[in-house]
Amino acid sequence: MQENEELKKPYNPNEHEDLIYKKWEDSGFFNPDVCIEKGIADKDADYFSIVLPPPNVTGTLHMGSAFMLAIEDTMVRYNRMLGKKTLWVPGTDHAAIATQSKVEKLIQKEEGKNRHDLGRIEFLKIVEKFAQENHDTIVTQMKKMGCSLDWSREAFTLDEKRNLAVKTVFKKMFDDELIYKGHRVVNWDPKGQTTISDDEIVYEERKATMYTFKYSPDFPIAISTTRPETKVGDTAVAVNPDDTRYQKYIGQTFEIKDFAGERLSIKIIADKEVDPEFGTGALGVTPAHSQIDEGIAQRHDLPLKPVINEYARMSVESSLLKDKKVTEAREIVVGWLKDKNLMIKGEEVSQNVSTAERTGGIIEPLPKLQWFINVNKEFERDGKKLTLKKLMLGVIEKEEINIIPERFEKEYTHWIENLRDWCISRQIWYGHQIPVYYKGDEIYCGLEKPEGNDWIQDEDTLDTWFSSGLWTFSTLGWPHFAEASRGKPGPENDFVNYHPTTVLETGYDILFFWVARMILMSTYATGQIPFENVYLHGLVRDNQGKKISKSLGNNIDPLDMILKYSADSVRMALMVGTGPGNDTKISEEKLKAYKHFANKIWNASRFVLENTGSLQTSDVGSLTEKDQGTIKEYKEIVKDITSDMESYRFYLAADKIYHYFWHTFADIIIEDCKKRIKENDEADSVKALLYYLLREQLKLLHPFMPFITEKIWSLLPDSKNLLMVEKWPN
Repeated sequence: MQENEELKKPYNPNEHEDLIYKKWEDSGFFNPDVCIEKGIADKDADYFSIVLPPPNVTGTLHMGSAFMLAIEDTMVRYNRMLGKKTLWVPGTDHAAIATQSKVEKLIQKEEGKNRHDLGRIEFLKIVEKFAQENHDTIVTQMKKMGCSLDWSREAFTLDEKRNLAVKTVFKKMFDDELIYKGHRVVNWDPKGQTTISDDEIVYEERKATMYTFKYSPDFPIAISTTRPETKVGDTAVAVNPDDTRYQKYIGQTFEIKDFAGERLSIKIIADKEVDPEFGTGALGVTPAHSQIDEGIAQRHDLPLKPVINEYARMSVESSLLKDKKVTEAREIVVGWLKDKNLMIKGEEVSQNVSTAERTGGIIEPLPKLQWFINVNKEFERDGKKLTLKKLMLGVIEKEEINIIPERFEKEYTHWIENLRDWCISRQIWYGHQIPVYYKGDEIYCGLEKPEGNDWIQDEDTLDTWFSSGLWTFSTLGWPHFAEASRGKPGPENDFVNYHPTTVLETGYDILFFWVARMILMSTYATGQIPFENVYLHGLVRDNQGKKISKSLGNNIDPLDMILKYSADSVRMALMVGTGPGNDTKISEEKLKAYKHFANKIWNASRFVLENTGSLQTSDVGSLTEKDQGTIKEYKEIVKDITSDMESYRFYLAADKIYHYFWHTFADIIIEDCKKRIKENDEADSVKALLYYLLREQLKLLHPFMPFITEKIWSLLPDSKNLLMVEKWPN
C-alpha cells in the first residue's frame, strides 16, 4: 500500500506538523458551528467552553505558556471527541503598562525620545504597530503547539467590542456608586510615573539596616524601621493593647518640636494588628506612605501627612530634607539621630523591596487622587443588599465554582475577606481611557462623549485587569445579546450558548489578580458565574527546580524545543506526572524521552499496518477467548483514563496511556502477536486485535499528542474523518 510507504521512513515531525495544522484549520472543525453543521456535534448536545488566558502582546510565549496551552488543548480535544459543542476562544491582552513601558524603552534607545516628545496620538500608533507584530508572532507559536482555537472568534482586550463592554461595566458601576474618585495610598512607580497593581510588583530581597531609635529624648517609646526618612510623616505610634510595657501611654499625645527639622504630633494608640514580638513592639504609623498604616489611620481617625512626592523626593519644609531623594534623606535622618543621641542601634536585615515589574523603579506608597472600585459598598440586586465582596465570597460558599486543587479555595477566601478597594486608574496613554468627561464642575459618565466641544475626557486609562476581568463574557458578545437565541449556532448567540464557561485554566500565581476579578465582574455585570471550574497549573522550572528565566540563563524556548523534539514531545513532557497546582520540571532529557515515545508509536503503528493490510474495523470478526480478554482488559484501562479526564486528572491519564501503549501494547501484546502471526496461530484474530487496539489508542493519545496521531490515523485504510472529530472510545 502507498500509505505504508510513508511509515517505512522514520517519523519527521518537521515534515508533517504544519501540514496537519493546515488540514485542521481548513476543515473548520475548530469552530463549533461548523461541527454542528456537519453533524460532528448535535445542536442540542452539551457544551464545553473555555477562554484562552490572553497572552500579553509584549513578546513571545515561554515554557509556562506552552504548559498552559498543552493542558487547555487537551481539554478541548477531549471534549470535542465526546461530541460536545466545543468552543475555545482565542485572544491577546494589550497589557497596558508592560506594552507601553517596552515601547518607551525602544523609542528611547533608537531615537533618544520619550512619549511626550512624540505626543499621545503618534506614540499610540507606534505602540499599536508593536502590539500587532507581537500578536502575529504569538498566534504562530500557538499554532505550532497544535492549539485547536476557534480563530474566527479571536478577541483583543483593547478592540472595539471589548471597549464597549468595558465602558458598559464602568458606567453601571459608576451609576451604582461603586466607582469613586478619591485620595488613597496607592503603589506609585516614580520611574514610570503611574500607579501599578499589586501583581505588577516584583519583590527583590536586599540587605537593609533596621534602625531602632526615639523621636526625642523625652519620648517614652523606641520604634524600629528600615526607612527612617518616612518618620517625618508619622502621626502616631501603635502598640498592642495587651502589651503591658506600653499600656500606661495609650491615649497620650506627644508634641515633638524638632525631628530632623520637622514638627511632629504623635499619638499613642492601641491596635490589635500590632505584633508585640516584632522590633520594639511599637509601630511608628506613617499613614501617607503605607497602605497598612493608612488602614490603622482610618480605624483611629489619624491625619495623613505626605512627605514624599511622585518623583521619590522629600516634600517637607525641613531645610535638612527638602527636595532630597529618599535614599539621601535616609542617610541625613540617620546622621541626625546619631548626632542627637537618639539612635539606639542599627542591625543588618534582609527585606523584600517592592519594585515595578516593568520599569525596575522602587515603589513608593503615596496618597494620590485616583479612581477606585468600592468592594464593601452595598448595592441592591433583585431586592437584596449585596457588596462586591459578598458576591466574590458567595460563589465559593455556595459551591458554585469548583477550584482545582481544592486547597486554593481557602487562600481565595482569605484574600477576598481582606480585600481593599481596587485602584483602577493608571497614568499612562495605552489602554481603555476612563469614560468620564468634565465641563467646569459638571461630570458625566457614559458610553459616548456628550455633545459639545467643551467636554474634556479624563486622561487616565484603566488598569489592564479591569478589561481582562470581563474576558469570559466580553469575548462571547456581551452586552450585545438581547436578540440571541439559545441553541441557535453563530457568534451572535455565544453568550446564551456558552456562558458560564465550563472551565478557566490558568496559573495559580494569578488566582487573586485575575480569577477573583473575573468572578467580581461577571457576577456583578451578568448575574452569572464566569466559569464552573478553575484549573490552576503551577510554574515551569528547570531540572534543578529553579524558575526558568532569561536572566538566570536557563531559559528554554518552546519553539526551539518543538523544532528539535516535536510539539507532541513538548506537550507530553510538560503534562505527564504534573498535577494541578504543582510546579513541573522540564529538561532536554525529558523532551528526548517523549521523542522516543513518539518514535515508538510510529514504529508500532508501522508493524500493525504492515501486518493487517487493508483490514478495517468492519472486517473484525470473532476473536479468540484470549484476544477477547485482552480487549476487555484494555476497556478497563479506557474506563480508568476517561474517569481521569472527566476529573481533570490529565497528568494521570497521559501517564496511563503512555505506559499502556509502550509497556503493554508494544512490549507484550505486539511481541506475543509476532510469534502468533509467524506461526499462523489464529492470525485473523491476532490481526483484528492489533488493528482494533492501535485504532482505539490513537483516539486516547490524540488530545495529548495530536500531530503524530492524526498523521497515523490518515494512513488507516478505513479513516474517513479527521481524528480530531472521531468519537472518544467508550
